Amino acid sequence: MNVEVQADGRVKKPEWLRVKLPTGKKHRELRGLVDKYKLNTICQSGSCPNMGECWGEGTATFMILGNVCTRSCGFCGVKTGRPEQVDWAEPEKVARSIKLMKIKHAVITSVDRDDLKDMGSIIWAETIQAVRRISPGTTMETLIPDFQGIEKHIDRVVKATPEVLSHNMETVRRLTREVRIQAKYDRSLEVLRYAKEAGQRRTKTGLMLGLGETEEEVYETIHDVANANVDVITIGQYLQPTKKHLPLKEFITPEQFKKYEDFARGLGFRHVESGPLVRSSYHAEKHIL
Repeated sequence: MNVEVQADGRVKKPEWLRVKLPTGKKHRELRGLVDKYKLNTICQSGSCPNMGECWGEGTATFMILGNVCTRSCGFCGVKTGRPEQVDWAEPEKVARSIKLMKIKHAVITSVDRDDLKDMGSIIWAETIQAVRRISPGTTMETLIPDFQGIEKHIDRVVKATPEVLSHNMETVRRLTREVRIQAKYDRSLEVLRYAKEAGQRRTKTGLMLGLGETEEEVYETIHDVANANVDVITIGQYLQPTKKHLPLKEFITPEQFKKYEDFARGLGFRHVESGPLVRSSYHAEKHIL
């Protein structure tokens, strides 16, 4: 579906992309605790349309290693610049907050920290271990950066044994340089492949559509991911965070998302989430099963 720009310069969203405002007691409680303890969540930083639904179900996505990224991906709403010093107390703080918030399933992600020798992998491992110790009833998905493909950094996360290790492909091969700039399509595939070979039980990736990719390119990417032995794939609609970000080229219809879902299921993925409002953490609590 073509993108229609309104008189005020805003893009008119189709009916299927309209969501209700977050409500409910659980959502209010989580919002209050996030504000009180000054936690970083990608739910807020990424303006996720499913925040109300996920928080209402006791699932939240925490962002570690600060809220400033060393990369400047054209699609991402997270700030880019020079990050602050690493907070070595952060693993304990995040774990205690998860326990306090009674989070059933925590998705943990981070900014890219190419400025650090370990790419932030030590804090990653310590955060997983802290959650295991302080909130043992909480299951975890770790949505990691590519760590520049360095295996010893990936190993640190795998050895900490999260239930799910996720790394997003984000887009098709042809658009990767434009969309992700410092990332590489084949390197991301290799991160996913290596994690499984290193002993990770469940791996996962995500794609966003509407950046100008063709249908054939999407099928090719899904097939490449299946060949990397990935268990879970999420496919959703790209929404331009601000005018400074990459322009939205197309709204993908629910019917087209269903075609991609059927294709992925035919390749044997354990879980497939495909739809306009799907984000990488959508229904994340189901992906551990």
